[in-house]
Amino acid sequence: MPLPLSIAAGFCTLVSVAGNIQALTGATLLARFRTRERREDEAVRMSGRRWPAVTVLKPLHGNEPLLREALESVFTQDYPDFQIVFGVHDEADTALSVVQDLHQKHPHVPVSIVINAAEHGPNRKVSNLINMFDEGRHDVLVISDSDIHCAPTYLKHVVSSLETPGVGLVTTLYAGRTAGGTLVQQLGACQINHNFLPGVMMSRLLGRQDCLGATMALTRQTLTEIGGLEALVDHVADDAELGQLVRQRGQGIAIAPSLTHTTVGEHTLSELLSHELRWGRTVKNVEPVGYGLSSIQLPLFWAVTAVLFRPNTWWTWLLLGLTWAIRGLGSRIIDRATECPLPAAIPLLVIRDWLSAAIMVGSARGSRVAWRGRTVHIARRKRKSSARATAFQSGATTHRSVRS
Repeated sequence: MPLPLSIAAGFCTLVSVAGNIQALTGATLLARFRTRERREDEAVRMSGRRWPAVTVLKPLHGNEPLLREALESVFTQDYPDFQIVFGVHDEADTALSVVQDLHQKHPHVPVSIVINAAEHGPNRKVSNLINMFDEGRHDVLVISDSDIHCAPTYLKHVVSSLETPGVGLVTTLYAGRTAGGTLVQQLGACQINHNFLPGVMMSRLLGRQDCLGATMALTRQTLTEIGGLEALVDHVADDAELGQLVRQRGQGIAIAPSLTHTTVGEHTLSELLSHELRWGRTVKNVEPVGYGLSSIQLPLFWAVTAVLFRPNTWWTWLLLGLTWAIRGLGSRIIDRATECPLPAAIPLLVIRDWLSAAIMVGSARGSRVAWRGRTVHIARRKRKSSARATAFQSGATTHRSVRS
């Protein structure tokens, strides 16, 4: 066998072994995180302390799969004083009927609805948040994605974490929850649960403090001191930018002990891969080295590649078998920890790893992605002139705020 192929197989073997170690370590750390969460959940339930008032900002864009269930998990928070601000760009947005139905079902929850077509930059989500901001009544702000499902004690955990000395921003872990349990959706959730989550746990263990955009909680004062939401509107990766700005102030980013779930609702493989390609290009352009190193999260890809380089060698096949068994074990641990079983995905872990590798290759070039109905350039931008901001705002056609 030519020496170069043997060297390549040996390299792939080393990466695969490292990936197996990370997968099991990350799965174990996640299981411990959930154990800690259950312990602290009991503590916040029994706490008789006074809780500060909270404004939850929920930017919306269409009636997504499981939107009603996700939004209702906020309406039913076990928290004494909170307000929810919803925002859309268009008064015909189909998410509005869901919000109105839920508000009728839970009339005791203070709700504000902002309808404003103004855009302040390329990031439409942040533009939506800027439009919503003035409706917020309280100093503690929790920005939460529309598709996030949270436990009743979610706000208590977030606020408790934000009050920790030295913490300026709080985020939460999130696991993938399938909208209908289809194979495509299970493959999408598999990427989040079995690859992304263990990687996040390992990165925290190694000292990284990243902001995971599903939840971003901070005080109004902190937001003002970093330049407000306007400081994020030129960045598609607004969560990464916010995390960097907070860290630059010398403050830390905490993960609240409350696992949330994000809806995986893609109907076709094409939709799933398009979504993952957008996410991959975003991460690659913001953190290129880290994104490249995350390929270690694909041990089955590397094990199969080792077999392809040395198909007649027993140890490459042994590596593949052991890697599959370890990946399966880690996945079962994660499924129990996240309470999101993915029975159809586990037999297809090899295919999932190869799809993820293909996404990484596809993300290597290009910095433009299709996002919420438009093509957006991901690269970091400097703030442009006020004339450019005015040009974006000129698209505003309606502004209506509804309070209750």
